[in-house]
Parts: sequence; C-alpha cells; structure tokens
Amino acid sequence: MIVTLALLVMAQQQWPQHSMDRPRPPVVNPGPPPGDAIVLFDGSNLNEWRADDSAGSAAKWIVREGYIEVKPGTGTMRTARGFGDVQLHIEWATPAVAKGEGQERGNSGIFLMGIYELQVLDSYQNDTYPDGQAGAIYGQNPPLVNPIRGPGQWQAYDIIFHRPRFKADGSLERPARITVLLNGVLIQDNFELVGPTGNRQQPPYRAHADKLPLKLQDHGNPTRFRNIWVRELE
Repeated sequence: MIVTLALLVMAQQQWPQHSMDRPRPPVVNPGPPPGDAIVLFDGSNLNEWRADDSAGSAAKWIVREGYIEVKPGTGTMRTARGFGDVQLHIEWATPAVAKGEGQERGNSGIFLMGIYELQVLDSYQNDTYPDGQAGAIYGQNPPLVNPIRGPGQWQAYDIIFHRPRFKADGSLERPARITVLLNGVLIQDNFELVGPTGNRQQPPYRAHADKLPLKLQDHGNPTRFRNIWVRELE
C-alpha cells in the first residue's frame, strides 16, 4: 500500500491537476472485440491454439458452426503464445441435455497462464462443492453469486487477471489477482490467489515466466467455447 501511494503521489506531482500536457489515453475502437484485442477464436479455425503436449502439435478439438467443442479424450488445449496480465473475454456452453451430477456435468476449466483455474461447469440446479462450481477459483474461492443460465445456453466470462510477481530470488512479491463477471454479474472481486489451483491440494507459488499460455481443459465433457479474445494489460 505504501508503494502504491508513493507512486500515486509521484504521478500527481509530475502532472498538475487538469494539465493539458498530460499524455492522453490511446483511442481504442470498443468493438466487440476491442480494437487492441488479440482474437484467439473467431469461429473459423484453431490457428491460435495447440495441443498441450511437448511438441505443440495441432489442436484436436472440433470447430463447427462458429464454436469450438471439446473432443473428449484428445487432451487440454493451449494458446500458441503466452500471456501475463490480461483482460479476457470467453463464452462457453455446457451440453443442452444435462448428464451426470456435480463435477460430472459440463466440466471444463480456463487456466490463466496454464496454472490458475477458473471453473467451467453446469451449475444450473446442480449442487457441488462451492469452490468447484461455475465461476469458482478452483479449490480456493466460490463465486459471490450464481448467475448461470440453463444447460445449452451461452455463458460469458469477462476476466481481469494480474499475474503474480516474484523477487529476484524466486520468492513471492505479490500474489495473482482476478476479477470475474459471469453474464455481466460480478462473481470474483479482485480475489488474491493463494497459489496455483489444484484438486484437493494447495500448492505454493513457484516462480515462473512472466507470460505463459492460456489453457482450456478437456475434462471428458463436450463443452463449447466461442468469441475468445484477450487484451494484454501493461
């Protein structure tokens, strides 16, 4: 907090209030997607995606009618490039015919930097552990509310993610933070992650690269995704 206030004071001292010399914010076409966004999926191909293997082979999920569908058993898919601090928009839909209960219904996940999971699940009249339902930071924090639509309907995540910062010796300087809106409703409010997400475990932070690929999980359910774009945040 002291460092943040110091930077704020410095900025105020550098630029007097209402100064006409102060740099203007860049103009961005609001879209959607915004003019400065990187489109990761526009409904036509998987050029921005790879299979999550050491060879970076071609992604094997299905593309049809403007969306990607998980092809169960083909494995998790990752972006061809890495990202750090981002604004991410992604839309998803679980199968229209609900099958299974709890974690077996429309399960997938969005892994920021391939490490920090925002859960994807059919949580419409489907009970499960709260830190594993749709909108949860998996295993760490339930969503504030559950504004999910019914099975087969399109859901929209709008995500602001700030990566963790590490010191030169590899120790943690500042944890990752995430804000999420589901269908326009705030469900994660600048939550500080305690480390990488995991199933029945709480692994500690370990120093990693400033930019890593985004991953979409194959959890054995034919979940769909569309309209995926990202803005890199300075």
